[in-house]
Amino acid sequence: MAPCDVPVGVITGDDVVKLLKHAKDNGYAIPAFNCTSSSTANAVMEAASKCNSPVMIQASNGGAQFMAGKSIKDKNACAAGSVALALHVRAMAPYYGIPVIMHSDHCAKKLLPWFDGMLEADEAYFAQYGEPLFSSHMLDLSEEPDEENIAICVEYFKKMAPMKIWLEMEIGITGGEEDGVNNEDIDPEKLYTSPEQVFSVYEALSPIGDMFSIAAAFGNVHGVYKPGNVSLSPERLLKHQEYAKEKLSTEESKPIYLVMHGGSGSTDEEIATAVSAGVVKMNVDTDTQWAYWDGTRAFVAANHDYLQGQIGNPKGPDAPNKKFYDPRVWIRKAEESMIERVGLSMEKLGCKETFPCKKPESGSLPIYNFKPLAHNPIKDAIGMVGGLLGKK
Repeated sequence: MAPCDVPVGVITGDDVVKLLKHAKDNGYAIPAFNCTSSSTANAVMEAASKCNSPVMIQASNGGAQFMAGKSIKDKNACAAGSVALALHVRAMAPYYGIPVIMHSDHCAKKLLPWFDGMLEADEAYFAQYGEPLFSSHMLDLSEEPDEENIAICVEYFKKMAPMKIWLEMEIGITGGEEDGVNNEDIDPEKLYTSPEQVFSVYEALSPIGDMFSIAAAFGNVHGVYKPGNVSLSPERLLKHQEYAKEKLSTEESKPIYLVMHGGSGSTDEEIATAVSAGVVKMNVDTDTQWAYWDGTRAFVAANHDYLQGQIGNPKGPDAPNKKFYDPRVWIRKAEESMIERVGLSMEKLGCKETFPCKKPESGSLPIYNFKPLAHNPIKDAIGMVGGLLGKK
């Protein structure tokens, strides 16, 4: 398998399509990791670099609030936090030498103002740099009636398509609880999406563009659980593809881009079945949250006697402990543990060793790697006047 011909750093537009098609055609999926800080984002990119793999970094609503600062109560805090994470990833991703899809995670109907804020940032970034800030966004309106879910997705996709932003949508509900979205008591039947539901999404979105994927439920549950405790049916995903293939009268065996949520605790066989059915992205959050904490936990347990005060340890009552409680020490242990778990996801999804890392020569990247488009002052002035006249 030849590597996908896309650049390193955050990719958008046609490069996203190229990478996801490469994944679908070659039978692997790309893991998407929820990141809440520069530390977790760096851990994900470091793992991708070590594993020679593309990767997705995503901001959830709650994670973005944490990125902004828990004390910030401004109504735009979550959008601002998402933008801050995206800008950090854009600044640093080229140094890791791998392609990154910058994504936003589940957006329920009540969170649409957050989505609007990110789209506003995309539009501003697009005007200045010729591409959106984010590579893709997800709308999760699965709690709404299908007709309303699809209609709202169509409305937003029309705004996203001119900027070539990928849309991920969900139809059918992922159970469990994640980041404040609680579906623990949902009707079990809603955990399984039908082929007809999936194709209705395709019919509505495809006239607008081809940059979309569908998270179809097959018994998935957010959170952690033991294999066998949840009835997953990934074989249903292939039925969605077969149904669409027949309806479209196409030779393509997997015409739809599918996404897997709630993968914690899934067996390797279930993951492999989902990927073989056209899943190109799998969300990972619970497992990496634990890994990050576990790295910290292990460090604290191993160095307990050096973490009871600034001074005083087994070496003597006046011996300093700064080299143990310095955040750069124990946070790094958290990162190392998370890096290992991220690598495991890449191995399970088959994306490890699919993109040879292309780290730049030291000092070759510009420190400020943002290049605004060249503007024509006369054309800009005409556009501004036209805009003002149009408002009257």
